[in-house]
Amino acid sequence: MAVAFNVTGVERGEWVVLRVSGELDLMTSPVLRQRVHDVVAEGNHSLVVDLSEVFFCDSSGVGVLIAARRLLRSCQGRLRLILPEGGADGGTSRASGAERGGGSHVNRVLGALGVRRLFDVRPDLDAAMSDEVDPLSA
Repeated sequence: MAVAFNVTGVERGEWVVLRVSGELDLMTSPVLRQRVHDVVAEGNHSLVVDLSEVFFCDSSGVGVLIAARRLLRSCQGRLRLILPEGGADGGTSRASGAERGGGSHVNRVLGALGVRRLFDVRPDLDAAMSDEVDPLSA
């Protein structure tokens, strides 16, 4: 079964929101990388990447997120990730409750790789667009 990967973008005030869905892996991560570069090339330096509909992420996906962080920092921009506690399937995956307990798959991958602390992670779009400095805890 083929899984659709999609990245859509909308402007919300000073922020550009990229909504990502599907699997973020070796085959699809170049699409997200290009979209991030396009956003920055257009002069937008406040970016929210909504990963709430991503149900799988491998190291190439993590690499794109780290590269996006580096790119935005180089132009004094801001990057925020949306990683809800329930994950892309709302906690209804075939995994056991214990396996799902760590929140979204991407959040667990970032934590396992020790790079979660590099990102400003928020639970939803409202929190991501807020200037409050209380990001979702690891």
